[in-house]
Amino acid sequence: MELIRGLHNLRPAHGGCVATIGAFDGVHRGHRAVIERLLAQGKAMSLPTVVIVFEPLPREYLTPLQAPARLMSFREKFIILKELGVDRVLRIRFNDALRSMSADAFVEEIFVDGLGVKFVALGDDFRFGADRQGDFEFVKRRGEVLGFDCQSMDTLTCAGERVSSTRVREALADGDFTLAEELLGRPYSISGRVVYGRQLGREIGAPTANVELHRLRSPLSGVFAVEVSGAGLENAPGVANVGTRPTVNDSIRANLEVHLLNRDINLYGQRIAVRFKHKLREEKKFGSLDELKENIQTDINTTTAWFASH
Repeated sequence: MELIRGLHNLRPAHGGCVATIGAFDGVHRGHRAVIERLLAQGKAMSLPTVVIVFEPLPREYLTPLQAPARLMSFREKFIILKELGVDRVLRIRFNDALRSMSADAFVEEIFVDGLGVKFVALGDDFRFGADRQGDFEFVKRRGEVLGFDCQSMDTLTCAGERVSSTRVREALADGDFTLAEELLGRPYSISGRVVYGRQLGREIGAPTANVELHRLRSPLSGVFAVEVSGAGLENAPGVANVGTRPTVNDSIRANLEVHLLNRDINLYGQRIAVRFKHKLREEKKFGSLDELKENIQTDINTTTAWFASH
């Protein structure tokens, strides 16, 4: 799959395609329905498929501290879109210039002049453009004039409610990983590279792998039983803390730390995937490192017992 890094990297060879646009945070079942429709149309028209995404996400740019927590990093999104069979991803930098672009200018400059789209698939709730006029009806009308077709996807429901990134976040916040999996169509996981931390875990007898989150906030917070894959591991049991490490750090940026049960291997620099299985407790601030050490051992024992019973 080709990654087109910005509008300035569009070339004449990219003209003539079928496309969709959206945040696609989580690439949940609703997103997958849009992409599957796009893939089918691309095959029928013998044209490549293009997924257009923004980085950062618009709300992250406009109100970073109030924006919803990201379900996935751009790299994770790219990998899943590749697995689905998408031909190209056009990553557009969201900035003040794009923010002020009208929906009409967006359609003409990006859909028509940039990509030469012949078909556009849109989610039923997607909006774009400075005036928020870039919805399905607007794009369909412009397509009739500019020479491309546009189709809207009906809302996908699960258990009587709409499948959405917001609903996935709510399920994760509640520790309901069964519902999250139903909404996503796969178990929820976080992938990233293991980086050097403060080495505090090793000092207190519980070495951890610190995983880059590439986001300010995480949709999860607390202590969890997890399975770790990658770097030679396959569903290795562990216990993970997701949060701001209030006992030792008091940062606002979320961290992910994983302790593997019954093994101590060097994962620095390796990419791993952490699959969340069960929430043990909320994150807490302890009065001392000795108290933290004691609770970490309790978490390890609880996690070991959980895996033994499942």
